[in-house]
Amino acid sequence: MYGAILGDIIGSPYEFDQGDKTKEFELFGKDAHFTDDSVMTIAVAEALLDAGKNAPAARIRELVTASMQKWGRKYPHAGYGGRFLVWLKEKNPAPYGSFGNGSAMRVSAAGWLYDTLERTEEVARATAEVTHNHPEGIKGAQVVAGIIFLARTGNTKEQLREYVAERYGYDLSRTCDEIRPDYHHVESCQQTVPEAITAFLEGNDFEDVIRTAVSLGGDCDTLTAIAGSMAEAFYGIPALLICECQDRVSEDMQSILNRFDDALGRSKKAVKSKDNECQSLRVMDL
Repeated sequence: MYGAILGDIIGSPYEFDQGDKTKEFELFGKDAHFTDDSVMTIAVAEALLDAGKNAPAARIRELVTASMQKWGRKYPHAGYGGRFLVWLKEKNPAPYGSFGNGSAMRVSAAGWLYDTLERTEEVARATAEVTHNHPEGIKGAQVVAGIIFLARTGNTKEQLREYVAERYGYDLSRTCDEIRPDYHHVESCQQTVPEAITAFLEGNDFEDVIRTAVSLGGDCDTLTAIAGSMAEAFYGIPALLICECQDRVSEDMQSILNRFDDALGRSKKAVKSKDNECQSLRVMDL
């Protein structure tokens, strides 16, 4: 999940086509901040942690709905779309047929918590269906969660590319250099998820994936959140960037990240070691 949140934060100053379509930029610009992408990523993670590994889809949908409404009301000015903002306030919220890219940007926890690809895709579908029950909205969530699962379980990028093409039919034939010139702000899964996947596939390490995604432009925080979520599973994240993420989210968001680490078996000793490494890196950075 750190990858999704870092992608959101780093991409946030360049949303709405405000970047220069270059990989050369200050990684954490003065306006870098978490947005609705991070808030909803945390909300879905909390719901899945509360549900446990074997909860049925109906229970997952119930918990995801409640958690998203809770976190959305806690952070009402995080930058939600108009229809989703209405949904957050409804007493009996119902899905509204969206194929926006929100289902894909918030799903990363599902890629980490389960033991099979089939279960991962089932849970990803449930997290999407509470709002994004259009087939393209569901597809966007499933493919992102599926890539995360496959990346963290040792599959190559070529195998990931084959999975996307064969199972979901996304066209990944264009390179980032071909996408970049005419790409613009668009908020559909169909025109965000393939571009995020391409940025991930072309990147050489976590930071390079982030920079590549930002360079495409468009709905930059969301596209980079999606690319970052996949890059984390494939490359891991440098300790210094973990520290930057921790410094830039609220305490209640960090508490969910801590629960998530615990659920994945990341021991207290490992977290302490990571913190120590961060402190050393900070001294060196000065």
